[in-house]
Amino acid sequence: MAPVPGSYDYDLIVIGGGSAGLACAKEAVLNGARVACLDYVKPTPTLGTKWGVGGTCVNVGCIPKKLMHQASLLGEAVHEAASYGWNVDDKIKPDWGKLVQSVQNHIKSVNWVTRVDLRDKKVEYINGLGSFVDSHTLLAKLKSGERTITAQTFVIAVGGRPRYPDIPGAVEYGITSDDIFSLDHEPGKTLVVGAGYIGLECAGFLKGLGYEPTVMVRSIVLRGFDQQMAELVASSMEERGIPFLRKTVPLSVEKQEDGKLLVKFKNVETGEEAEDTFDTVLWAIGRKGLVDDLNLPNAGVNTQKDKIPVDSQEATNVANIYAVGDIIYGKPELTPVAILAGRLLARRLYGGATQRMDYADVATTVFTPLEYACVGLSEEDAVKQYGADEVEVFHGYYKPTEFFIPQKSVRYCYLKAVAERHGDQRVYGLHYIGPVAGEVIQGFAAALKSGLTINTLINTVGIHPTTAEEFTRLNITKRSGLDPTPATCCS
Repeated sequence: MAPVPGSYDYDLIVIGGGSAGLACAKEAVLNGARVACLDYVKPTPTLGTKWGVGGTCVNVGCIPKKLMHQASLLGEAVHEAASYGWNVDDKIKPDWGKLVQSVQNHIKSVNWVTRVDLRDKKVEYINGLGSFVDSHTLLAKLKSGERTITAQTFVIAVGGRPRYPDIPGAVEYGITSDDIFSLDHEPGKTLVVGAGYIGLECAGFLKGLGYEPTVMVRSIVLRGFDQQMAELVASSMEERGIPFLRKTVPLSVEKQEDGKLLVKFKNVETGEEAEDTFDTVLWAIGRKGLVDDLNLPNAGVNTQKDKIPVDSQEATNVANIYAVGDIIYGKPELTPVAILAGRLLARRLYGGATQRMDYADVATTVFTPLEYACVGLSEEDAVKQYGADEVEVFHGYYKPTEFFIPQKSVRYCYLKAVAERHGDQRVYGLHYIGPVAGEVIQGFAAALKSGLTINTLINTVGIHPTTAEEFTRLNITKRSGLDPTPATCCS
């Protein structure tokens, strides 16, 4: 029997110590609630990798990914420095072990700061795996045993983990993004299976660090993103020497006597089978919501596939149970989205606020060697929503100034604005491939959410010489058929 109102151990129990859960828990305490936060990480099946509080972003996601990406870019910069007059030793090379240690040291410092922050804010941190007994009661499995706790309200923020394919040897010999950032040996020749943003980012920094990645693509690159931009990203990676196995799926992974991994695979169009050996196989085929351990039927919470459907206030079908972050169905799986949604939910629950999370027009960046950032609608989605005759696409290639002296390829430096064809020509989406893409798009994201028009964009004076100013120089439409390649940078 559930406890009677007023006799609960906590006002709120948050299940999950990642970005969404931590943001919600801390905000709830600031608004007067008694809060506990449960967090538990199951070791990875292949290497037994586990980590501290903070969730995917801090430990095995955004932060270590960006640090590895930066290490890769620095390697490029060192070699380009010679063109700028620096005397650079040709023997410069990365040290994988030192890089991993530096990354892990930073992560552990963030774990520590997070624990201290929870303590200072009076959030009770429970390192345990939670499962529902009923809609107000949770069973927490701890190292020391089991503990039953109750709350008036629950927020589920357990996020997800990488999927493994259902083929022989996948779990025994393959790794995922959960393992790569703490790998205790050089990855060497690596097969990256999957061409979403995680797969492409991993392949990109591995190539930049001097390894040999190959990307295996089942269907399309960067599903859910603008497909013209996605193909430009893939082409830019191929230009850097990263091969793509298109329309291909893995069949099995076998460990050889020399420790290398024999991967058998098949082209899904021709049926042709082939095989190759690799030092590392990295699965990047999507993520699975962690609903299985929660015993949600005990609480009556509905699921959709491996996610939890919620309404516009992040409420599930059970009155006192909410969900935020990557575990909710059909919303962007991004850290800043999770943080803001968690905070807003806590303010509505305990602070008397009414503001709801706006999941539209969320900017994001793919940290490939040549980065891709976007905000708003893709060209395909704009056409689907408004019709081809009502959509105008302004586009252009450009030449970053910093690419001139080292003579870096500018072939795939490209941007476009997807806009309304008539009237004020409101901008539906902005897309950019080039250096520091996230820094470029972040400011434009605020403009787009504020009703940016093409007229405003082209009458904004750019900062020269920057790549961001190229958006203010857009004047050629796809419909015109004119060449979008610039003749000069200063006129």
